[in-house]
Amino acid sequence: MKKTKLLLSSLVLVLALQSCNKEKKLDEVQVPLPENTEEKATAVGNPDDVAADPGTFKMMKLPYAYNALEPYIDAKTVEIHYSKHHVGYVNNLNKAIAGTALEKQTIEEILGKLDLENKTVRNNAGGYFNHNLYWEIMGANKGGEPTGALAEAIKKDFGSFETFKTQLTEAATKQFGSGWAWLVVDKSGKLVVGSTANQDNPLMPNMSVSGTPMLGLDVWEHAYYLKYQNKRPDYITAFFNLINWDVVAKKYEAAKAPVAKV
Repeated sequence: MKKTKLLLSSLVLVLALQSCNKEKKLDEVQVPLPENTEEKATAVGNPDDVAADPGTFKMMKLPYAYNALEPYIDAKTVEIHYSKHHVGYVNNLNKAIAGTALEKQTIEEILGKLDLENKTVRNNAGGYFNHNLYWEIMGANKGGEPTGALAEAIKKDFGSFETFKTQLTEAATKQFGSGWAWLVVDKSGKLVVGSTANQDNPLMPNMSVSGTPMLGLDVWEHAYYLKYQNKRPDYITAFFNLINWDVVAKKYEAAKAPVAKV
């Protein structure tokens, strides 16, 4: 009896499958090609579209496209850094100084006479100045070593370019948490290296390194984390391939130029 029921069930299943197959029509299906996910992931905007809100200070024009610093700094990092973080400092600085005497001062004057207890102006004025310098002293197909008077000064004050490079690398690597590493001309006219925390810089009073900044290396995580994650030393090594020594040299010449007496 069990065998009979099993045979009947199997026969019903076969007939049902045959009926379904007759009713089905096999249509040719167009299978879409896979998307170019790499291209989609790296799609970025245009830095020329970035503008600060109305106020005293404006966004500096990025001297290159977002992808110009690849492969050392990826396009997405540059876009986020410039169009989100940098513009945020500008907008917050303008809000902080609105309606005050600071509106009529240059950024250098604000920083040089800064009340360090005014954290809003301190953080945002520093962020504005620091990022302007950071973008300015980098470029595509740069790196190498400086020449001329700057090269001679580095050799005189550090012993060699390699010694300078080691000192800047150590300053950037050992800066605990967020901050910056600097090459500055101090009051005596000597080139020195140092670091500051957060958005502090050598123009502010009572910093551990003081003078006119020639070069600034941003070691906040947002400057490198998308590409390098926790490997800050790799980012610092890559940075030396981007330094625009022509720009740094011009800043050095300006800092060393005698001030005209009025």
